[in-house]
Amino acid sequence: MTDFRDVQTKHRFEQGFADDGGELRAVFADYAIQGSTRVILHVEADPALRGSGAAGRFMQALAEHARAENLKLAPRCGYAVAWLKRHPEFDDLAA
Repeated sequence: MTDFRDVQTKHRFEQGFADDGGELRAVFADYAIQGSTRVILHVEADPALRGSGAAGRFMQALAEHARAENLKLAPRCGYAVAWLKRHPEFDDLAA
């Protein structure tokens, strides 16, 4: 796994995870900026990572990053909406 990062020039959060063969693959979320809120537009995992839990670990890292940076999250992507609903410990991040 690589470190979670905010690629601000692309308005994208990214994190790398090793697939079953050890190859590094990406999970990312595109976002829009509205002040201190990040509107999560789309979350995508490399097909080789699907079903591995990588997207969930990515979302946790994203939520922890948002909390550390005093950001709010406004999910629009169905996956991000569902993940945040399943994790009420991050309710304080809701925009």
